[in-house]
Amino acid sequence: MKRFSTLFTRLDQTTKTNEKMQALEDFFAASSGQDTLWAIALLSHRRPRRAVSVSLLREWAAAHSGLPLWLFEESYHIVGDLAETIALVLPTPAGETDKSLTAWLEFIQSLELLDAEQKKAHIVWAWDHLDRQERFVFNKLITGAFRVGVSQQLMVKALARHTRIEASLLAHRLMGNWSPVTTSLRELVHADQVVIDRSKPYPFYLAYALESNPESLGDPAAWLAERKWDGIRGQVVVRNGELYVWSRGEELVTDKYPEYQVLKNLLPDGTVLDGEILPVLRGRPLPFAKLQTRIGRKRLNQKLLKDVPIAFMAYDLLEWQFKDIRKEPLHARRAMLESLIEQLGSDVLLLSPRVEFAAWPELQAARARSRDFESEGIMLKRKDSSYRDGRRRGDWWKWKLDPYTVDAVMVYAQAGHGRRANLYTDFTFAIRDGNDLVPFTKAYSGLTDAEFSEITRWVQRHTLERFGPVRKVPAELVFEIGFEGIQESPRHKSGIALRFPRMLRRRHDKGVAEIDTIETLRGLLGQQKPG
Repeated sequence: MKRFSTLFTRLDQTTKTNEKMQALEDFFAASSGQDTLWAIALLSHRRPRRAVSVSLLREWAAAHSGLPLWLFEESYHIVGDLAETIALVLPTPAGETDKSLTAWLEFIQSLELLDAEQKKAHIVWAWDHLDRQERFVFNKLITGAFRVGVSQQLMVKALARHTRIEASLLAHRLMGNWSPVTTSLRELVHADQVVIDRSKPYPFYLAYALESNPESLGDPAAWLAERKWDGIRGQVVVRNGELYVWSRGEELVTDKYPEYQVLKNLLPDGTVLDGEILPVLRGRPLPFAKLQTRIGRKRLNQKLLKDVPIAFMAYDLLEWQFKDIRKEPLHARRAMLESLIEQLGSDVLLLSPRVEFAAWPELQAARARSRDFESEGIMLKRKDSSYRDGRRRGDWWKWKLDPYTVDAVMVYAQAGHGRRANLYTDFTFAIRDGNDLVPFTKAYSGLTDAEFSEITRWVQRHTLERFGPVRKVPAELVFEIGFEGIQESPRHKSGIALRFPRMLRRRHDKGVAEIDTIETLRGLLGQQKPG
């Protein structure tokens, strides 16, 4: 546990890739067996389930530290992170332990079988035998909120250097439905011991955003263009007569989309498709808001299945007749995909159509019409590119539409979390509705640390009221808010919800009288409705 806590600290305290890489390499060199396996799992987002409610943790930590609960809560609002707050307020440890990371993870899993008082006794014992940094990591693990600022791709690269196994092979082996509880490090990583998992998807190839005009990419004839679909990235896997559907977040979502069951019999054995999970009605993609009505539902009733039918918009073929064809050029994979989908003729399996163009200005015009297709923009893929893993520059680009924008005024502010816990970064914005101001969205990204620092000083000087961690402020600071989509929402007072809202800039040149109105948003809402 000490070794893993040190790794966490090193990763958390730097933004430099080389320093993160060195920390990972040092850990893998010093660790072994199940501890290495658990570290791989945690760094690839396989967290243990929450072992105890955060409300109980607050009560137990306050009591054990001798603080009244209100003071603990105020401390939490200042620190901005529950796990760190607990680690800071607890008394000096009464003892120490040399339990391994694996032993602590087993300890956490054992909590599920205990009642509240037994859980409390176990957790207090743990707090009394861990130093501050170990407590911090332990608290992250028991709350199910363990995250650290390192990409899975970087972790795989460090592991590849340590094991001398090609990074692309390791990335594939780490995909799928494995767990440190049922898998050993040798079974997962080492080539001569790999256990075949028929459900296993491939690592997703991700595109970088194209920030400039596409002329910089050279000859248009070297590129394939298609729509950037606004759904959930996924892979459909058919092997040994079974169907598996994976999301990009490595979640097995087969049961959530029963429409795809027909593909088990339609697709040949040994086929893996990459594409988009989309709501589609009569061949036309529906807004993402429709898909959201199905996300998270444990049970799907017949009305929902009828109102929001799902199709798979395929745009790549990764495996054919059990052969990994990712190294074949895109134009060859695409030709095979087009032939396959044409033969099947299924309304559940669609081909992402090419956007034909001969010159870059033609593609610019096609991109401008993207919202007519419920699309976010254009994907550009080099025709001779292989299918790689992770986010890579050069061969795949996403050329998204400019966001919708409105000008709004900040009315509430709240402190951030983690390294921004001492800054006000989470803001609530309002627009005009007649003579009133109506809150309509929250945003917390888009500004620099220097800008957040300046706004924090303003909030501290101008706070009107306090509601726990939230500060009400005068309606004076105007911001340009960007967002990708808009939908009706009865849960919000404004009747509207935005998709991916963020702050584009502070409008020093505008006052509250010049912000946008609810009619502006309703006009955008009308543009979003399918014809």
